[in-house]
Amino acid sequence: MRPPPDQPRVWTYPPAARGNVIDDYHGTPVADPYRTLEDDDDPATRAWVAEQTALTESYLATLPERSGFRQRLAELWNHARVTPPVRRGAWLFFERNDGLQPQPVLYRQPAQGSGDPQVVLDPNTLSDDGTVALVSYSPSDDGGMLAYNLSSGGSDWQTVHVLDVATGTQLPDELRWCKFTGVAWLPDGSGFFYARYPAPGEVPEAAPSTHQRVCFHRLGTPQHQDALVHARPDEPGLGFHAVVDEQGDYLFLELWTGASARNGLAYRRLDAPANAPIEPLLDVDDALYQLLGNDGPVLYVLTDADAPRGRIVAIDARRPERDGWRELVPEGEDSIEAAALLGDRFMVNTLHHAHHRLARYALDGSPLGEVRLPALGSLSNLCGRRRDPELFATFSTFLQAASVLRVDPTTGEAGEFHRSDVDFDASAFETRQVFVHSRDGTRLPVFLTHARGLEPDGTHPTLLYGYGGFSISMTPTFNPSRLAWIERGGVYAHAVLRGGREYGDAWHQAGMLQRKQNVFDDFLAIGEWLVEQRYTRPERLAIEGRSNGGLLVAACLTQRPDLFGAVHCGVPVIDMLRYQRFTAGRFWIPEYGDAEADAEQFAALLAYAPLQRVRAGTAYPATIVTTADGDDRVVPMHARKFVAALQHADAGRNPVLLRADGKAGHGFGKPTNKVIEETGDVLAFLWHSLHHTQAAH
Repeated sequence: MRPPPDQPRVWTYPPAARGNVIDDYHGTPVADPYRTLEDDDDPATRAWVAEQTALTESYLATLPERSGFRQRLAELWNHARVTPPVRRGAWLFFERNDGLQPQPVLYRQPAQGSGDPQVVLDPNTLSDDGTVALVSYSPSDDGGMLAYNLSSGGSDWQTVHVLDVATGTQLPDELRWCKFTGVAWLPDGSGFFYARYPAPGEVPEAAPSTHQRVCFHRLGTPQHQDALVHARPDEPGLGFHAVVDEQGDYLFLELWTGASARNGLAYRRLDAPANAPIEPLLDVDDALYQLLGNDGPVLYVLTDADAPRGRIVAIDARRPERDGWRELVPEGEDSIEAAALLGDRFMVNTLHHAHHRLARYALDGSPLGEVRLPALGSLSNLCGRRRDPELFATFSTFLQAASVLRVDPTTGEAGEFHRSDVDFDASAFETRQVFVHSRDGTRLPVFLTHARGLEPDGTHPTLLYGYGGFSISMTPTFNPSRLAWIERGGVYAHAVLRGGREYGDAWHQAGMLQRKQNVFDDFLAIGEWLVEQRYTRPERLAIEGRSNGGLLVAACLTQRPDLFGAVHCGVPVIDMLRYQRFTAGRFWIPEYGDAEADAEQFAALLAYAPLQRVRAGTAYPATIVTTADGDDRVVPMHARKFVAALQHADAGRNPVLLRADGKAGHGFGKPTNKVIEETGDVLAFLWHSLHHTQAAH
């Protein structure tokens, strides 16, 4: 039953069946009453989700803010968005969304001279509802052929197709059982290397997303004839990413385990016999190794080995031992997030208190100066190869939509390949960076964006966003939803937490495994600071996070329900004791730990696990949990079990709602209209809750 949105009352919810499941973890019994909600196909689960969906929609439909947010978001999203071009042969390939198209379209245009962009592939023609997405694409060296990956309904699973770009002919080649893979073309364009997983039943005993192998596909042949290049049945958790060097001499394999930023490297000469082994170079899980380029057997590598904030070294593949490395760009005060090698110039993207700087270095490591960036912001998607004359990259701020910069590596001059213009007066707003101290004294950067001259008086609806994990840096990025929030007088606070890579690998290590509570302490400290500094008060403070960030806000919700007035928990990881049993969950073990395999990790996980910390009779703040039926990365059982537990335990003064999208996934590839609808619903829920629901404390 839904209450009128402006009248406090006790909420009642469709009940979920509670079971008597009790698991034993290293001698500790743990109840799991909502185990049945893990089963997507259980009729009772489907019926419960349908009832929850009806309840949520009936409430959202009453919110006067809903239509206004959706309309404004459509206006703000309606601007051309372009990705940095990939240069192959005489062509530049890039994706463009004219504004409200469900999916971006792939174009090419001449790299030199004039010429209008030509449509190469329009994913919007591949489905009626815009839910087939172009996940990635790989042109051959001359730009004549294109391998591209498609996914449907938001799934991580992809199929690889091939297009003859010159003629527009779709080849019959179709490669299945792929995810987390790119394509590495042979120099002559006759075929490519890729990674795939076993077909169903091929390895019957295999856990989900294991036994990936590298194969070679020759154009015009069926997938079952693809040659096996490399597999590690003795290490079924290994994943592979294939790279062919620009000279066409070597096949390099990046070896990875889980979602760790650490990886290994292996290689083989392309002219070696087909059965020649792949030679190991650098150990898996030892450090980060990003191959930037090579001169024959001499590799140029970005690594954090013996340098937590990163350095660039030259490694001779014939003698890869660490004592033989030659340091080129040493570790500095700022963490290196990414780098590229163009000609004889290293283009190095560093993080300075969570915003980016771009510098140039000669091939011997001599510094050549910084590239002037337009403002304090984010530089991402560095795109350029050794043979390319210019670097392309995306630049954005909280108030400026993403533009594509083109940088001359020789002179350091930067210009614009594309600039996005948005229906928004950025001059009326400002972004400031402040620093907040966590419980243990750690200094945390925070970006505040709001109306220019805003006076802190304790009344402003404030949205605090965070992530804190998997070595992902939280830099200033453009999002129309933030503009829609601050235009109404709100404050947007962007938290930089341990678990990311803003200050290098040590910063990441400080927020993972048994140290995960540091991340929650950081976020709570920033929330408390916003209240202490009178930007807001608890009833007017909303928090938001997605995926690992969903875990963040769920943990903070259950630890400090009195600090917040509203919560958005998006596609969250919640069941920390069982997450590794589902789809991609095993990839996160290096980050979170494994409760079943390790007693110490179990104790750490149980201490903060949101599902087990829900307490009966607690007055929780207004909470909306969003998920999607097609999410095969963070499966929707996490959201279902959390909502069921909250609704069962909640004192009932504020809404606790589940918004489950029927045909979407974890987020990537979601059609623009679905993004606008969901974002509008979430913002309306948060804004209304901060003005109309009862304080949780």
